[in-house]
Amino acid sequence: MKKLLVIALALFTLNGMAQEKERRSDRKDRSESRMQMSPNDIADLKSKKLTLKLDLTDAQQKKVHALILNEAKARQELRKNRDADGEKKEKPSQEEFIKMQNARLDHQIEMKREMKSILNAEQYAKFEKMKPRENEKRGKRSRDEDKKRDYQNDKK
Repeated sequence: MKKLLVIALALFTLNGMAQEKERRSDRKDRSESRMQMSPNDIADLKSKKLTLKLDLTDAQQKKVHALILNEAKARQELRKNRDADGEKKEKPSQEEFIKMQNARLDHQIEMKREMKSILNAEQYAKFEKMKPRENEKRGKRSRDEDKKRDYQNDKK
């Protein structure tokens, strides 16, 4: 009976590991296919998704498309620069890291301001609610780490 239980447990464990590996490879394939997309394709898809979710007018859709197109081109340029420096693969220094983070945050602030000027108040509120869902996993992970850290500090 014990042997049967151990075998069943081993089979379930191996099956779960195989499925997890499959999910990771599928996620990697999707990210590679996104990297192959042109900035115009990315802008088309994102602006159409926003049009459906926010019920944008034609004028708003054109402005959002132009904004996302500029963002996609900038990201593609950054990716090319990063790939050109791909041989060194060193972690950036503290100064470089801070500089990159500041540039990224400045870009996000500018994007938010532009979206606020394009969308009406109701649409902008929906747009702001959409953002936390995209980073839900990242937020959950950091909350879990915070809880662990708090628990460890309480023990001391």
